[in-house]
Amino acid sequence: MIKGKLISIGGAEDKGTEAEPDFIQKNNLNFFELGILKRVVEEIGGSHSHIEVITTASSIPEEVGENYLKAFGKIGCDNVGIIHIKYRDDADNPEYLERIKNCDGVMFSGGNQLRLTTILGGSELMNIIHNRYENENFIVAGTSAGAMAMSNTMIYHGNSTTAHLKGEVRITTGLAFLQNVIIDSHFEKRGRFGRLAQAVGCNPSCIGIGLGEDTGLIISEGNHFEAIGSGCVIIVDGHKIRHSNIADIPEGSPISLENLIVHVMVDGDVYDLKERQFHGNFISLMQEH
Repeated sequence: MIKGKLISIGGAEDKGTEAEPDFIQKNNLNFFELGILKRVVEEIGGSHSHIEVITTASSIPEEVGENYLKAFGKIGCDNVGIIHIKYRDDADNPEYLERIKNCDGVMFSGGNQLRLTTILGGSELMNIIHNRYENENFIVAGTSAGAMAMSNTMIYHGNSTTAHLKGEVRITTGLAFLQNVIIDSHFEKRGRFGRLAQAVGCNPSCIGIGLGEDTGLIISEGNHFEAIGSGCVIIVDGHKIRHSNIADIPEGSPISLENLIVHVMVDGDVYDLKERQFHGNFISLMQEH
């Protein structure tokens, strides 16, 4: 059984997050003060816990790192480190490896998820994080691109306006903390249902997770999902798809899917990945028992 937890966050706070063309990305540090960052800190062990922020996904890592230091500082965290891993060689830096071995949790910033996989995939640093996540009470958090890279199957490209067309959504292998899951972020404001539907339609063994902004999931035991934040989490289940035209149509043609199952989760709702079952509000369930 996996002992650690994942915290995947939909985004909105990170100026390093790369937007789609014509989309205006706003920097909103207040996002953290609305509860999600506080919940991250609580899960890691409190305001004095040792947290390392990895800025690899961002094209402006120094600025993003300063944003995180300010945001964590606002809620009283006094032991936060920033790790700028820009090249694969950096992922073998003995200082960084030692810091990851001794911290209580890590957080991956937003930006470009393909930078995370190409720079960190297969590195000693990622081996350490995986081992700690699987065997210790260790927290791995990520926002936007940092959340999308958590799964084994990862979307790395797909414009919302053309995502209903075959071939417009591109998929590769992520950092593989979660199996049989595909995560998308900025889900509502960027209208990404179409691209998650295509990703799941091409990989119906996977559960699609659409994270709204100011919204996230706490994932324990690699299976138990709890929604947090002010928005909603969309679950897209392709296990019972009947008709699908994806294999037969040419590139650029509209896709057609029948019987795609969709759930909408809000703060406190829970979902069981193995059973593919929505269980309602966590607090209500606890009161029932």
